[in-house]
Amino acid sequence: MVTGIDFLKSQNTQQHHTDGYNIKNLVVRRGQPFLVQVSLNRELRPADKLSLRFGIGENPMKNRGSLLSLKPEREDFNGWKISVVKKDGKECLLSVTSSPNAPVGKYNLHVKTATNIYKPENGAIYLLFNPWCEDDVVYMADEAEKKEYVLNDTGYIYVGSAYSIYDRPWNFGQFEEFILDACMYLLDKSKLSLNDRRHPANVSRAMSALVNANDDNGVVLGNWSGNYINGTSPMDWIGSVTILQKYYKTKKPVRYGQCWVFAGVLNTVMRCLGVPSRCVSTFDAAHDTEENLRVDIYLNEKGEKLNSLSFDSVWNFHVWNDVWMKRTDLPNGFDGWQAIDSTPQEQSQGRFQCGPCPVKAVREGDVYLPYDSKFVYAEVNADRVYWVVKKVNGKDKYFKVGTETQEIGKNISTKAVGQNRRVDITREYKYPEGTKEERMSMQRAYSFLRPSGLMPRSGYASTIQTMGGNIQPLILKEPVTKTGLQLEINNTEALHPGNPLEMAITVKISAPGNWTVDLTGSCQLQYYTGKVQANLGTIKETINLEGPSEMQIPMKIAPDAYMKTLSSVEDEVLILVTAIAEVKETNDKLTKETSMRFQYPPITVQMPEIAKLYNDFTCAFIFKNKLNVILENCKLLVEGLGILKMTTFELGDIMPGRIAKSEVICTPTRLGDKKIVAKLISNQIKGISTEKAITITE
Repeated sequence: MVTGIDFLKSQNTQQHHTDGYNIKNLVVRRGQPFLVQVSLNRELRPADKLSLRFGIGENPMKNRGSLLSLKPEREDFNGWKISVVKKDGKECLLSVTSSPNAPVGKYNLHVKTATNIYKPENGAIYLLFNPWCEDDVVYMADEAEKKEYVLNDTGYIYVGSAYSIYDRPWNFGQFEEFILDACMYLLDKSKLSLNDRRHPANVSRAMSALVNANDDNGVVLGNWSGNYINGTSPMDWIGSVTILQKYYKTKKPVRYGQCWVFAGVLNTVMRCLGVPSRCVSTFDAAHDTEENLRVDIYLNEKGEKLNSLSFDSVWNFHVWNDVWMKRTDLPNGFDGWQAIDSTPQEQSQGRFQCGPCPVKAVREGDVYLPYDSKFVYAEVNADRVYWVVKKVNGKDKYFKVGTETQEIGKNISTKAVGQNRRVDITREYKYPEGTKEERMSMQRAYSFLRPSGLMPRSGYASTIQTMGGNIQPLILKEPVTKTGLQLEINNTEALHPGNPLEMAITVKISAPGNWTVDLTGSCQLQYYTGKVQANLGTIKETINLEGPSEMQIPMKIAPDAYMKTLSSVEDEVLILVTAIAEVKETNDKLTKETSMRFQYPPITVQMPEIAKLYNDFTCAFIFKNKLNVILENCKLLVEGLGILKMTTFELGDIMPGRIAKSEVICTPTRLGDKKIVAKLISNQIKGISTEKAITITE
């Protein structure tokens, strides 16, 4: 009879790179041996029968493959094997190797001897994907990459706009208490068959559906309305831990998320299950509902963007995830990174899920491959067409004032391996604009997409018949104007809330001659989804240029024009400047838009660089309000994995020039390099974040 079992947790978890999980049970990776020490009431004899039984699910049965009965030295069972390492009196050391394509999940271990069955305490073993095992389809050769994409529990999500990208620190926290259990709950909830649980493609697709709450009571409820009264504003999260812990406790969707929250949580879930994963941000991402690879932007005669006409939109940024795997379900050549997206945008096979879509398929234009490659392709490759809506005899008429073919899907970004910096991975998603490969890839994609002809397709314009059939994209480069007309938009002073916004539109002409240019410019506040929140001001000027030359036209917006809107919205808003130029003599038209973010004073963190395990240290956060406005209802959110649980300081109002200081006592509970992340939010400012690193030693 068995009298006890030792799961040799510290030895096994070090070998399996699972020593980080904050859980009593043994966590191991598939396809790799782990040791179990079995204590018996007497020495083991040759005639004795001993078997380890691993059961998964509610009612494990051998014929369904959900119950594995393993006997030492016997041929393997479903790719699992077990052997006796050594016998020492009443002690017996066994080595168990699971199959490298075993279903992932929670197995219960019982030991059977003759007619006795021994059920150990904490006998549930968690089996995960194994990027360290060459026979696992998630195998990743590079050690530094595994450290980043599987084991790093902190990172950044890149947001802002293509003109001003910034990093938002995010705590993934895949090793924190209850996170692994939350992931196991999601696996059970996904109703994936045991066979489907073997394949990371199926698991990642299911998780992309479950991280949003849209059709399955999943983790996060999306909300882009600007009203977050009965929940947490999407801007107020600094990591996935609080969200997944709350979800696991209540089993109800957590309110509220926007794309970076969905991506942050999905990244935690995939890393937690052992699939290498990274957050990917695309700037100027197309959200196009009709797969016609075109996003129509409508402007009024003042050059202001109109919300109401467009079904499709360009988001300043959009964040999804890439997961690493071999695609055994596809033809050769599509292994490696696969895009998955849990932001609920549109349904795929009846659920709000997206991916896995091979990143190589997006680059090569193979948009027929599963899953959702047409959708991902359009997000990074659409054209943006500008239309001005004018009233002619009482009816709306549309005039095309510009086409941009190289502006969508820019600066695709993720965190660098082993370094705290942004790395541009656009080349993994697309060939350089204008190359032969890019043209081939585009024609390949178009042959599967069949986009319609170039007609405006707002709700009002849908009565116009478009030309059907396969129209090849003829405009492969920016349309060259006769005068070489170009527009540039930038800010001439720092964009601090409470100060005037000082910007400039530069008009350039390269052709010699006298030219008259009508310039229309507008400034608006918009959400990152492209939705306009407020019109701040417009300019209309006619300028004369003696080509080749350029002229800078200033545009200034007083604080009164925008501060009220800024204080009343719950989201971070961007400054959108749109310019339309028309050359009278040649009828050349050009439209350009740029989004910029406000600039904020920093938070300073003061703490030691090194601290000892379980020895308290003080951490201070200092913020000086260098702006000309009162910051109302300030809150400081602070979290440090393995150092400090999520803490909120209510700071009240901070007057211009005043300094706010908060202190907290931290107790490190884990060794190694750790980080503290802090974020300040107020009515006027939504996201000043910072972080500071510390090394915890013994």
